[in-house]
Amino acid sequence: MARSDRQARMPAPITWHADRDEPDNHAAAAAIAAAASLVAMWPYTSVIAPGSWSFAVLSVIVVTAIAGFGTRLLLRYRSRWARELVTLGVQVAATTGALTQLVAGDTAILGVVPTPTTVLAFQTLSASAWEEIAFGTAPLEATPGLRAVLGLGFAVVAILIDQLVATRGAVLAAILTAVIGSVPMIVTLGEANVVWFVLLGGVLLLLFRFTARRHPEAPRRSSAALASGVGIAAMLAAVVVAPALPVSASLTGTGVGVTVDASLRLGDDLRQPNPVEVLTVATAEDTAPYLRLTTLSQFDGRVWRPDRGELQEQSEGFGPDEWGADIATSEESTSIRVVRMSSSWLPVPYPATGIQGVTATWRLSPENRTVVSRSADAVGSDYTVASLEVTPTLEQIRAIEVAAPLADPDADPVELPAVIASTAAEVTAQAETDYDRLIALQSWFRNGFRYSLDTPVEEGFDGTGAEAVARFLEARSGYCVHFAGAFALMAESLGMQVRIVVGYLPGTITEERRGDDNVFSVSSDQLHSWPEVLFPGVGWVPFEPTASLGVPTAFAASTATGGPGGAPVTPVPTSTPGAEQTTGPEIDRGDDTGDAGAGAPLRRLDPAPVLLATLGTLFVLALPAVIRILVRARRRGRARRGDAGAAWTELRATMLDLELPVSDADSPRSRGALLVTEGRADADAMRALTDAVERANYARTGGDAGDLTAALDGVLRELRRSVDRPTRLRALLLPRSLFAGRGADAPLLA
Repeated sequence: MARSDRQARMPAPITWHADRDEPDNHAAAAAIAAAASLVAMWPYTSVIAPGSWSFAVLSVIVVTAIAGFGTRLLLRYRSRWARELVTLGVQVAATTGALTQLVAGDTAILGVVPTPTTVLAFQTLSASAWEEIAFGTAPLEATPGLRAVLGLGFAVVAILIDQLVATRGAVLAAILTAVIGSVPMIVTLGEANVVWFVLLGGVLLLLFRFTARRHPEAPRRSSAALASGVGIAAMLAAVVVAPALPVSASLTGTGVGVTVDASLRLGDDLRQPNPVEVLTVATAEDTAPYLRLTTLSQFDGRVWRPDRGELQEQSEGFGPDEWGADIATSEESTSIRVVRMSSSWLPVPYPATGIQGVTATWRLSPENRTVVSRSADAVGSDYTVASLEVTPTLEQIRAIEVAAPLADPDADPVELPAVIASTAAEVTAQAETDYDRLIALQSWFRNGFRYSLDTPVEEGFDGTGAEAVARFLEARSGYCVHFAGAFALMAESLGMQVRIVVGYLPGTITEERRGDDNVFSVSSDQLHSWPEVLFPGVGWVPFEPTASLGVPTAFAASTATGGPGGAPVTPVPTSTPGAEQTTGPEIDRGDDTGDAGAGAPLRRLDPAPVLLATLGTLFVLALPAVIRILVRARRRGRARRGDAGAAWTELRATMLDLELPVSDADSPRSRGALLVTEGRADADAMRALTDAVERANYARTGGDAGDLTAALDGVLRELRRSVDRPTRLRALLLPRSLFAGRGADAPLLA
């Protein structure tokens, strides 16, 4: 009985292997979860401009990792589920406080405790972010709304991944990481980012290996082989399969495709530094037509709303003719292939009269002769459109009064700045007909304004609201959206029915041929908008007010003679903005010089996304080293207080990092003697450590070992000197002790 009592009073023996629930396991879990969250976040840098949102997301990821590690460390002797439940609560509280401080700290108690005002602020910002996502184009501007939504969303993602890693839910954590990270590439038809796939493969390797080694019933070597196989397969798939995907892969970039919505927020898309081909056009004509997606005719003072009229089956056609029998027309056929453009509208020439090659899910809108679907996407479509070129003579168009604006009794009246109407009246004062007034407006814009993608951003009026138009008329510099919006409001102030078209310029002719047809390539930076005015008996007539772009609309006067035998010659006017002059905007960059090619936009490359991605990668790569340094410092602190177990655990961890053989079968004395014999450790320092371990294991009270840091540092220093420099570097950057399981002689990633 006395022997049992003495055994009960003796401290638990210090074993050669690390305890399964010791701090480095918690540190590894936190590091892997944080790395997975960062990998999930990275693709969003390609679709959202750099800004405070990335700092908010990074902050909540770091706070989640620190809160999880600290809580589990303090509660490591509690039951697993009780510990994780408390950890979850701490993480929620910590991320809530951090996000509150970053987004709406002035509305919270002490800057971190939310109040009803804080909740209201988040609701307002979320609504704003939703509108930006629904009506914007990539890359979106980094607004406070997106900062709030992304910070909140990634707080949830980071907590979920952290909890799944801690509870061995490797499969679910891997799926969540992959799904969240792939969303930007899916919704924008972006290029397959090989670098992201490789990083994802590395994270999957760590996830499966870490959770497999912690499963008490899992065979360690088979689990390691399985985890390594999964990670290697993921990385090989990234390198081999990604380049064969329908969109091209890039080893250095995170390029995006084009998603076109029904708004006039085209500035962000036009400012993308790397235009991509979005569609091709084949036609027998020497020039390709403008292609329209949709029209916008409802203006509420802030934005133009898309027209949403009745839709009908393709068999019913596009509706009755809008032009009279006395108006000259000619038939045209255009074949269009959508390569990389996501939209619920199909680009078609105007006025379209028939379409072939699309499924029944695409419906026709007779109101504006567009093609729309509520379920299909334009990408991948290949179809042919029959259309007409409507060419009234100059006398005919001048003799027609433009239709008056339609009044909506249910709409609130829109009060426009006085400068819009007064300028329109001043510019058109000398014109006698409606057509001449519109030509005067068109010439005034083209001759007195400058095309620029930067001026609206620098001057703070990027948009089509009434105030933005007034500011544009003052600055006299902007891009197609501003020209079209200003022209439309000025024409409406003159009593004319007008609308704005969103579509594409004709593109650039290529050397490719399809039979007898010329093939034109249309790129993402040729997304365009222009105004149309309704002439009864002719239809909607387009105008091109955008300076330096296309050919301005003009109609030729008729001639009485000139044909064979004195027959009248049919005039060949230009009723649709053409492409003979330019196929893309000529952008004035002030002092910029050099020949960038005819009509090619000069663009400034934004290094911020690359810098952010680089810093994020460096953070992920450095995270294991930082955690290892913190764990080593904590163990040295305990060794200074005489904790032999902490000193011996750090010795074993260092051996794992340096790829030295480690086995649970060896006792501390035998392992220490072997290290001394091999010349890897000082005999006196090693004896001090082994004596302290044996006293802790076998002495009645454990004994007072005193400060062990000198002996520990001496042994560790000799261990590092015994290996080559590459091994020491790997031990620093990828410390295997954070991920290795119990005992295995072979290194984790061997």
